[in-house]
Amino acid sequence: MKKLFPPLLGTLFLCTTTSIAQDSLWTSSRPDGHAPISVMGDHTHDKGGLMFSYRSMLMSMEGTISKSSRVNNEAVYENYMVSPQDMQMQMHMLGFMFAPSKKITLSVMANYRANSMGLKTKTGVDFRTKSSGFGDLSVSVLHQIFNRNRQSLHANIGVSVPAGDINQSDATPMAANDTPLAYSMQLGSGTFDPFLGATYLSQWNQFSLGVQSTYRFRLGTNSKNYSLGNRFDFIGWGALKATDFLSVSTSISYFNLGEINGKDSDLNPMMMPLFNTLNSRRSQWDFGIGANVLFLNETLKNLRIAAEAKLPITQDVSGIQMRNKFLITLGIQYAIGH
Repeated sequence: MKKLFPPLLGTLFLCTTTSIAQDSLWTSSRPDGHAPISVMGDHTHDKGGLMFSYRSMLMSMEGTISKSSRVNNEAVYENYMVSPQDMQMQMHMLGFMFAPSKKITLSVMANYRANSMGLKTKTGVDFRTKSSGFGDLSVSVLHQIFNRNRQSLHANIGVSVPAGDINQSDATPMAANDTPLAYSMQLGSGTFDPFLGATYLSQWNQFSLGVQSTYRFRLGTNSKNYSLGNRFDFIGWGALKATDFLSVSTSISYFNLGEINGKDSDLNPMMMPLFNTLNSRRSQWDFGIGANVLFLNETLKNLRIAAEAKLPITQDVSGIQMRNKFLITLGIQYAIGH
């Protein structure tokens, strides 16, 4: 018994310290362990971990604003022949994440877009233009800086590859042939767009929070002789672990989009506001509310479904632009070796 007692104490001590060490780590295996579903690159994985995801995003815009105030069609017609009425953008996104090591998680995101815009001419003719196809491909590396005391920090480093078409056109009442569509109706940027950022996460027994900030900039100009404006994004969120399988979240987010540099010579800036690159800077604050459901039974273990709705709090634009109404995101995520 005396010979057996020390090894038993050692084993007990090792198990206890291992448990404490595991409990002190931030973990994504809780319902609140993932950010609201609209946030990309929010968490890393353990070595060998895989995750597949699908997201469906719907963004709706209606009417026009100047600076932060609404303007009607008559105000638009003072300088333009056509006034935008509404726009819907539907995006389907497929994601894949893989962790070749404890510190590195690789991420690839592809998307398919379908855009629809309603317009009205100065003479009162209503018409609609559409565009659809694959968008730009996003490739990124998430580098874990630390994970201790239920806190985690990682860097987001990546690039958007110009896979989306920027030559979309459609029939309009003003031309016998298809007319090139506005910058916002194109499917990609046409440039390689590196982005850098960081994500901080923290957890308590029933609550978690996160903060992410990223900056995206454009390299050169595209084949249409313009480049979209640089973009800064910030989001902070908090999530309540309501049960072992359900969490609810709220978020505050902000983005600042710079002015388009250069111009597409096929777009007449006198025709409509969205053809004029002076009307392209935008900053906006949004409020979001969401929910994550984590399946716990053995058959569907590590499968999640999630939803989030975001509404603008304030939006400030240069010139005349469309007014954002809402953004809704639905998603499914499945992890292996979580």
